[in-house]
Amino acid sequence: MKVTLDRINDDYLLDAKGPNGVSVRIDNKTEDTVQGASPMELVLMAIGGCNAIDIISILKKQRQPIDAYRVEVTGERLELDKARPFKAAHVVVYLEGDIQPAKALRAAQLSFEKYCSVSKTMSGCVEVTHEIILNGEPIE
Repeated sequence: MKVTLDRINDDYLLDAKGPNGVSVRIDNKTEDTVQGASPMELVLMAIGGCNAIDIISILKKQRQPIDAYRVEVTGERLELDKARPFKAAHVVVYLEGDIQPAKALRAAQLSFEKYCSVSKTMSGCVEVTHEIILNGEPIE
């Protein structure tokens, strides 16, 4: 896989494209006129997006009707020399629909432990945890 990033202003704004040609704007969040996501925001978005695609795919295959899907990812950072890498990320998946709780839990477990390339890439350096809220109620 190859991505390209082109600077599009005199500051930090970048236009990033992957093999599919879709643009993503990346910017320095300390600027006054932020026009894109920061690289660290993109890391959290990648965790949430990868797991969302897996979970939705698994539930669709199980014929579980998803009326709404939302995910929140919170990252916890540490001070390491001059950098501030993530040490942990917590994902909260909000599902709405006539979904069997056991199937929602299993879909999440498969995503986080087996399928999600982003979560697996982070393993060993970032602890990624998750919880599922189904129709407003936490499930275990």
